[in-house]
Amino acid sequence: MCGIVGYTGPQSASIPLIEGLRRLEYRGYDSAGIALGTPGKLFIEKKAGKLSNLENALDATLPNVHSGIGHTRWATHGGPTDTNAHPHVDNDEKLAVIHNGIIENYTELRAQLEAKGHKFSSETDTESVAHLLSDLRKEHEGDLTAAMRDAVKALRGSFTLLAIHADKPDVVVGVRRNSPLVVGVGKGENFMASDVAAFIEYTKHAIELGQDEIVTMTPTSIEITDLEGKSVKAKEYEISWDASAAQKGGFAHFMLKEIFEQPKAVADTLIGRLSDNNQILLDELHMSADEIRSLKKITVIACGTAYHAGMVAKYAIEKWAKIPVDVEIASEFRYRDPIIDPSTLIIAISQSGETMDTLMAVRHAKAAGGRVLTICNTNSSTIPRESDAVLYTHAGPEIAVASTKALLTQIIAVYLIGLHLGQVNGSLKDTEVRDLYKELLELPGKIEQILETVEPLRELTRTFAHNNTVLFLGRNIGYPVALEGALKLKELAYIHAEGFAGGELKHGPIALIDQGTPVIAILPAGHEHSLDEKMLSNIQEVKARGARVIVIAEEGAHVEGAEHVIRIPVAPALFQPVLATVPLQVFAYEMAVVRGNDVDQPRNLAKSVTVE
Repeated sequence: MCGIVGYTGPQSASIPLIEGLRRLEYRGYDSAGIALGTPGKLFIEKKAGKLSNLENALDATLPNVHSGIGHTRWATHGGPTDTNAHPHVDNDEKLAVIHNGIIENYTELRAQLEAKGHKFSSETDTESVAHLLSDLRKEHEGDLTAAMRDAVKALRGSFTLLAIHADKPDVVVGVRRNSPLVVGVGKGENFMASDVAAFIEYTKHAIELGQDEIVTMTPTSIEITDLEGKSVKAKEYEISWDASAAQKGGFAHFMLKEIFEQPKAVADTLIGRLSDNNQILLDELHMSADEIRSLKKITVIACGTAYHAGMVAKYAIEKWAKIPVDVEIASEFRYRDPIIDPSTLIIAISQSGETMDTLMAVRHAKAAGGRVLTICNTNSSTIPRESDAVLYTHAGPEIAVASTKALLTQIIAVYLIGLHLGQVNGSLKDTEVRDLYKELLELPGKIEQILETVEPLRELTRTFAHNNTVLFLGRNIGYPVALEGALKLKELAYIHAEGFAGGELKHGPIALIDQGTPVIAILPAGHEHSLDEKMLSNIQEVKARGARVIVIAEEGAHVEGAEHVIRIPVAPALFQPVLATVPLQVFAYEMAVVRGNDVDQPRNLAKSVTVE
């Protein structure tokens, strides 16, 4: 989850390092630090807390050197203190290491190193790598790359490591295993980082790295080798967005900006997906018609918000393609011996493409013989590279920790998959696909309509500022919307929030209702089983017990028993989540603002979860 950046080139290194860390702070903000490549002895500064604490500690006497590494931390081993902050150094303070991930055998390494006389000062797993590298570098007569190669062979776990040594300060060495690292190729300067956002202001040329590949970087060269020291051909690509996309653009917070970017993100994800003869175009699936027709089961694996997109996938794919769909929490998937065979399609959903729980589930599925299709927002990340196929969404960079536009584009992606599968296996006629796709194309305008009338909702939300419990109700396709609304509120407002299927109220959760308890209900629309009437009954049940009810309902829908009704445009029932989710995002955002919370960087959370 941590943010990592390395630089070597003509600039004063502290400038791109701090700028890079600022762009990566969404990955962790418990502490931050930098190591600058000063000859003889490295310059080290690190502070607990937000990046601003580190910036305040860096005074005008900051050395003007041209290489270094920087880190912003999401704490795992050891609390968020100055001492536990990265970089970590050897006892000579000439070698520094920063790390994202987990070193599983660090206690064993630490005992061995302490027995050899090394003195440890932190509680982290990372410090053991600094001492190990120091010994190995001496064995390799000052060759930091060779030392890194041997160190990686001795380590167990998932990690990205960057290291620098004062004897050759213009050389930065990095490696990745099950954790993100990308190289930025500049003119007379080069970069390494967890995310291209760290260096997008300086270059759009990037290199993706494979497992256990080691990068040795100077201002004028980039060498990539494997664990045997053999040269690896670089896989270069062009970054498709610019630095302005990672700026707030006049909005108070990244999250609010990203909420308002959703119409464009949805539109971009839909572009060019229907042919002139009404065929859904998904060449990325790399599946023949016969392979699609042979599918007997689909399993969706995801975590957090992406899991809710997977729940929507179940409703859409089963409705349109008539294929059974299971939705699994990725962190639990491989621990129950799931039944997978070549007739099973695994759909993995991950915004970052680095989510460790999902990556491990993908590897388990592939090892069991399943075909894996990934839905992802991040080009050349690990999960897409290890999948059989990838469908990229086009949300652009999402900086706020709480996901918004990534979710909506993931839902659009699963709609496209459902339409394509249904069309190929004959469950949907071409004319039905055409009509549904036209309805999809109207969604960006309808989201825009919601956002244009959002101020009354923001004002209403402020009246709930002192409530410490909010419940959400949904039925059918509205149930995952209710779960997502509750998750957003937990993430941002730090209050008790739960989502329930409306029919489950009477089986226990109704005991939570007290006088004044806010309940947000998503009213179904256009459903053949008259679920709207059943939800209206649920609303009356909570209203009779003192709940204060807000209903998300389509324009024109009859609503009885609610104190407040938030109207959304009319759309086919299966498309309602794309619209109904938006007011709940705004509700959670405004609750965080009015309660004085950090909207973009909620406590204890990080954007890309790269540990299990």
